[in-house]
Parts: sequence; C-alpha cells; structure tokens
Amino acid sequence: MKKSYISSIIAIGIFGIINTELGVVGTLPQITQHFRISVSQAGLLVSLFALVIAIFGPFMTLLFSGVNRKNILAGVLAIFAISNLGSAFAPNYTVLLLFRILPAFLHPVYFSVAFTAAASSVPKDQSTKAVAKVFTGVTVGMVLGIPITSFIGNQFSLESSFLFSAVINAITCMSILSWIPSMPVKEKMSYGKQLKVLVKPQLWLNIATACLIMAALFAVYSYFAEYLGKVTNMKGTTISVMLILFGASGVYGNIQAGKLLSKSIVKTTIFYPLVLGMIYLLIFYAGTYTIPMIVIIIAWGVVFTSGLIISQTWLTSEASEAPEFANSLFVSFGNLGVSLGTTSGGWFLSQMGTHQIIWSGVLFLMLAFICIGLKIRLFDPKRDKILLVKNITSNE
Repeated sequence: MKKSYISSIIAIGIFGIINTELGVVGTLPQITQHFRISVSQAGLLVSLFALVIAIFGPFMTLLFSGVNRKNILAGVLAIFAISNLGSAFAPNYTVLLLFRILPAFLHPVYFSVAFTAAASSVPKDQSTKAVAKVFTGVTVGMVLGIPITSFIGNQFSLESSFLFSAVINAITCMSILSWIPSMPVKEKMSYGKQLKVLVKPQLWLNIATACLIMAALFAVYSYFAEYLGKVTNMKGTTISVMLILFGASGVYGNIQAGKLLSKSIVKTTIFYPLVLGMIYLLIFYAGTYTIPMIVIIIAWGVVFTSGLIISQTWLTSEASEAPEFANSLFVSFGNLGVSLGTTSGGWFLSQMGTHQIIWSGVLFLMLAFICIGLKIRLFDPKRDKILLVKNITSNE
C-alpha cells in the first residue's frame, strides 16, 4: 500500500476513538433510562473519560514510547473495540463506567503515535499535510460522531450504538495489521531526555497558546445548538443540518491549514486568533439573521478545525526532539482547554445570556495572541523583526 494511504487509515482509527469518547453524548437520555440513573451520573461517562486523558496522557505515552508504532496503533484500537463490546452488554452502570474509563488511559497514546507515524510516513515537507489528514478523523468524529451514534441508538438500540463504535475500531485495527508496515522505534529516547523538554520556558508559552486556542474554540462551539436555537431562532432539524455543514467545511479547513503550515508555522499561528476573532464578531453582530449565519457557519467550520492542527503544530514545533511526548502534551492540555472553554462559555451563558458567549471565546483568543507575541519576542526576536519587515514591505 502506498504511504499516502497510511494517514487515511490512521484517521479512520482517530474517528473510531473520538466516536467512542464523544458519541455517547448522543445516547445519554437512553443511558439514563436503561440504567435508571440521573443525568449527572450519566455525564460522568464523558467527564471522567476526559479527566483520565488530561491527567495520564503524557505518562502513558512515555510508558509506551519504545514500542513499535504499528503495534501500538493496532493494540489501542483492539482495546477500544473490546471496551465498546463490553459497554454494549454491560449488566449495570458500574460495569459500563469501568468499560468507558479503562480505554481512556490509551486514548492519548494513539493520538500521540498517530500524529508522529503520519508525519514520518511522508517526506518532511509533506508532514503537516499528512497530520492534517489525520485531523480529518478528529473533525468527522467530533461533528458527525454524536448525531450518527444518536441516530443508531434511537432507530435500533443503545447496544447497537456501542457495537457501531466497536466495529469501526475492529475494522481499522485489522486494516493497520494488514496494510501498514512495521514502524519500529529506531532510537528509543530515555524518559529523562523526553521530560527534559519541559524545562524549556518557550515550550510552556506554546502549551499555553494551544490550551487557550482550544478554550477559545470550545467556549463557543460547545453551545453551537443553543446559540442557533435561541439567537438565530433555528429549529432542531435545521440545526442538525448546520452541524453537518459545519463539519463538511471543517474537512476543507484541515486541508488548507496543513498547506499554510507547510509554508510558515509562525505566520499561520500569528494570524489565526485574528481570523477566528473576526468570525466571532460576525457571529455576534449577524447571528440573529438566518441567511448570513449560514454563510458564517461555513467559514466558522473552516476556521474552527484549522485551530486544531495549528495549535498542535505550534506546540510540538518547540519539542521536535521528543515528538510523541509533545503530542501527548497537546492531547492533555488540549482537553484541559476544552474543559476550560466549555466552563467559561457556560458561565457567560448563565450570567449574561446566550448571545454573550462569543465574548468568552474572544477573551481566550486575546490571551492566546499575547502568548504567541511573547514567545516570538522573547525567544526568537530576529524572526520577529524579519516578519515585521516583510509585513511592512508587503503593505507598501
């Protein structure tokens, strides 16, 4: 199989894992009825999953850093398939919770290895495009995973929704074993050498930027349906269509972001908060009008998913000597950003109203932009001056 297909197979695995993580959101009402539990208890299936990722991500990646990448990818998907199979036939809520939490420990391991494996499977100048293709799996999983799982659960049964994820993970696992060549770790880095990247202050500025960009994204996106329903006055079916439109445009955004990053990581990252900020302002001032909002949603989808790969590339670019560990940091702090953004957006919504959640996202973008500026000015002043001169020249 051509190396160009490796990223596609890995991306399907990403979809299966994201669908396992977030797809359950679409079946929470059925879970509460089936196991006779409260909504808050059912919510633990999502929140504990994310908490395990955030806390244990880097440590689990370090633990498996010397294992053949092909074996890691296939092994993690096998565990996820078994987990979903167990969830489908869980006799009670406690067993279901255990089957949900256990694979969460390996979630960041797959992500970390997936990004590294995709980048290393192609020439260096095409690595960002390969990673962008993997991020397509994230986009599809995030945007379509929930409605697909919800549809299967409603049309068939709760068990069927878990079996759907199990089948996706199992098929991808077999595809990796059959078609992806062995990917041994040629030179295993010591734990100390990988952890050493954490002493770099510039890395922490990149981590803060990535975390804040993720927070900016989810401070608004988490309340996508709420905003369209309350502010734009769209109905449930229309909102579902908008969600699909958002996801479809997001796939295009991944591809374009990969191209831009391959030309200049710094320029792309600098301009990203500004572009997303403009989108947010358009949402705020034109969000009450249906037709303009549809156009904005298309642009929002493109820019939204671009933020995933841009923040990942910005963070890992400062720790290229330990790529898998750096990717695990992105997964962990990215999840932290999601939690931070969702919580902040919820506060703005409850205290100021649905229309005002936009300002939560804008606030995080301003903080991210400050971190980017500090990183460039403090640790790469020459590059900062070169960029400034180029921008002035191009404007003239």
